Amino acid sequence: MSSTQTVASDTPRRYQLFIDGKWMDAESGKTFETPNPSTGATLAEVAEADKADVDKAVAAARRAFEGKWSKMSARDRGRLMYKLSQLIDANSQELAALETSDNGKPIRESQYVDIPQVVENFEYFAGFATKIEGETIPVPGQMFNYTLREPLGVCGQIIPWNFPLLMAAWKLAPALAAGNTIVLKPAEQTPVTAMELGKLIQEAGFPDGVVNIVPGYGETAGAALASHPGIDKIAFTGSTEVGKLIAREAAQNLTKVSLELGGKAPNIVFADADIEQAVNGAMMSIFFNQGQVCCAGSRLFLHEEVKDEFLDNFKERASRMQVGNPMDTATHMGPQVSEEQLNRIKSYVEIARGEGATVLAGGEPPQLEGDFRAGYFFQPTIFSEVTNQMRVAQEEIFGPVVSVITFKDEEDLIQQANATIYGLSAGIWTRDITRAHRFAREIKAGVVWINTFNMFNAASPFGGYKQSGYGREMGKHALDLYTQVKSVWVDLSGKPMGWFGK
Repeated sequence: MSSTQTVASDTPRRYQLFIDGKWMDAESGKTFETPNPSTGATLAEVAEADKADVDKAVAAARRAFEGKWSKMSARDRGRLMYKLSQLIDANSQELAALETSDNGKPIRESQYVDIPQVVENFEYFAGFATKIEGETIPVPGQMFNYTLREPLGVCGQIIPWNFPLLMAAWKLAPALAAGNTIVLKPAEQTPVTAMELGKLIQEAGFPDGVVNIVPGYGETAGAALASHPGIDKIAFTGSTEVGKLIAREAAQNLTKVSLELGGKAPNIVFADADIEQAVNGAMMSIFFNQGQVCCAGSRLFLHEEVKDEFLDNFKERASRMQVGNPMDTATHMGPQVSEEQLNRIKSYVEIARGEGATVLAGGEPPQLEGDFRAGYFFQPTIFSEVTNQMRVAQEEIFGPVVSVITFKDEEDLIQQANATIYGLSAGIWTRDITRAHRFAREIKAGVVWINTFNMFNAASPFGGYKQSGYGREMGKHALDLYTQVKSVWVDLSGKPMGWFGK
């Protein structure tokens, strides 16, 4: 039995910029529209920030950092964060509905995955605010040496459109816990829940300027943030191509950078795997969030002994997936986030066909009725007869498209699994515990799942190897991205210094 949720009003919402604790129009007066990807209808009209607005936001964040925020105790900072987590929880239904309306992901994913993890991240790092500590070091002589772990200052954070509110939480929570102030730029495709978060930040009682939110385009607002001399650190989640541009811009000021970028994860099924469990995992690895996941298991390596059994089951399961209205709790897959993303997926399907891959399932948009005919939907798609050298196996598609590659030899498998510029994640399906741990070590990826996939927790670090980026989000390791260490020396002898003394 399914049910359908709706957003509070069908009238397009209007959002201003959130700077220095106030809501204001962009200096230019410009706005942009964000559509509901299910129908193409306008969901919201949003103020469009550019360099002038970023300058204003950075100045506000600097004043807050050097003012009230720096004087607030870690305990009180943690309490504010915990209060924010509870406000998000109290508004979870509306936030989930808005996330689905803006991004297109099924409501059951927004409601039972995204928003609970947002709450969890703010709760987790609220507790860390009082646990960021220095250390004493046993140096020789009559000297006392200790370290202070201090905030970096003003952090620019640029978040993607695939998990809009969750990615904001991944970045905001550790930065706030460490005592930084923030200028946040949500993706232009999905700014709505970030703006709603600004309202809750106000309600929680954060000092003005601690969090500033400047929706706008990457070429203008994003570029201005990445190159701004008043920014102490840039955090970015998105494509590898854009990550390289941001790192290049930030390098002009030697701004610290952390990047969580693309992926082309190997999802490996050995002959001894529990096939039903592995099929379920493969479904989750590539069709969750319409395949718009950086750690998606988009390269499915199947041992030749189980290929036929696995693919028969996998194809049948994919064909039964319900694609359509994301507000319906029975829906498995909603639309892609934008027409641009839909066209990208279509082009890669044609590339795969041209390279000689075989379509086992999907390969085209579904036939939907009513308003949903204008939406950006695509069917879950399985390609077989793929080789690891094909573009469809090497380039990130960021959609519900999986490439099936057969293997026999384990040593060759390791070579193929690692033969990619990316190194974000991997999946391993086997009953052999020795093999599982050996492959977990040999695969060059920041996250490895064994007999599961897409598992996350606020306490567990996430990040990539190679061109999947650098730095780790979540867990205590995330605090390394938002703190710096100061070494303090004290002479306890009271004597003149060495040869310079009398």
